[in-house]
Amino acid sequence: MKKAFLTFLVLFAAILSQPQPAQAQQREALIDRMTALQQRGYMFGHQDDPFYGLTWEWERGRSDVREVAGDYPAVMGFDLGGIEMGDAKNLDSVPFTRIREELLAHVERGGIVTLSWHPRNPLTGGTAWDNGDTIVVESILPGGTQHRKFLLWMKNVRNFLVTLKNKDGQPVPIIFRPWHENNGAWFWWGSRQCMPRDYHALWCMLQDYLLSEGLDNMVWSWSPNLGVASSLSPSGEKTDSLSLGASYPGDDRVDLLGLDAYQWGTEEDFVRQLNDDLLMLTHYAERRGRLLALTECGLQNLPDPTWWTRVLKPQIDKYPICYFLVWRNARKEFYGPVPGSKNALYFNEMIRNKNVLMLKDIAQ
Repeated sequence: MKKAFLTFLVLFAAILSQPQPAQAQQREALIDRMTALQQRGYMFGHQDDPFYGLTWEWERGRSDVREVAGDYPAVMGFDLGGIEMGDAKNLDSVPFTRIREELLAHVERGGIVTLSWHPRNPLTGGTAWDNGDTIVVESILPGGTQHRKFLLWMKNVRNFLVTLKNKDGQPVPIIFRPWHENNGAWFWWGSRQCMPRDYHALWCMLQDYLLSEGLDNMVWSWSPNLGVASSLSPSGEKTDSLSLGASYPGDDRVDLLGLDAYQWGTEEDFVRQLNDDLLMLTHYAERRGRLLALTECGLQNLPDPTWWTRVLKPQIDKYPICYFLVWRNARKEFYGPVPGSKNALYFNEMIRNKNVLMLKDIAQ
């Protein structure tokens, strides 16, 4: 009996010691890398950085951030909206071939990439912001009228993701951030459009499908919108006992807790809400061993150029975020630094601090 038990232990240990698939190793390596970088500070990120700026479009080798700071952002964000339809370009008219090219180039130079997805409304054919119908999510879950269509949409996402490989043919690690800002009501998967149980089922359906296809190279980020603390904690309590809400996918399904936080109203409201949310998420992330990031943020067109150093940095310095990402510079709209502008001066003042990490600070 003892011999049989020892044999079982040997076999069990051998199973546990089996090497992980390359994809899972990439995911774990990225989590470990961001955890280590978090001890030094937080990375700066920019959406669609190499595609266009305030005064240019599609010129290869250009970047407003690089032209201001002399370096690329450490993190670049890209979006897959439109891939579900088989479109050649995403919702912002960026060719998917160019997204693949620039994403892989940034990984090659030592950067980190994050992907969001704004899929069209599968029930109406409208955009992700077509949010009037309250049964969209229900319709794409198993048994729903649009479920077969959405299976094809997920397959199209999968078909793009599997092409994201380095020069050695290995999948590259990616932060994947679907179904974001779900506590708002502007997307068809928002809090007024679907019940928490349906949102949870939506997350699990997509995640389980991609994992079943071998795509375990992704760090999964759950990113509610600014104001999540007040919506969950009317009493103002900020402890680990505070639930992240019924729509939270679960610790076994989330690697990174994110927050999308734009200053749309007054500066005072922004600062108060940002601190409330990051304090609550910090408590949870630290006790549950999760990464924390400001996954989207910014002040549109930066009417106050001192915002970088006077408003944003003093707040995020208080919390152990691994990165913050501002939205894109495009045509008449910008959230990042603009060459030759006053906000560029304050941006450079911000990144001169050792705890703000650009590409050169993280490239191996």
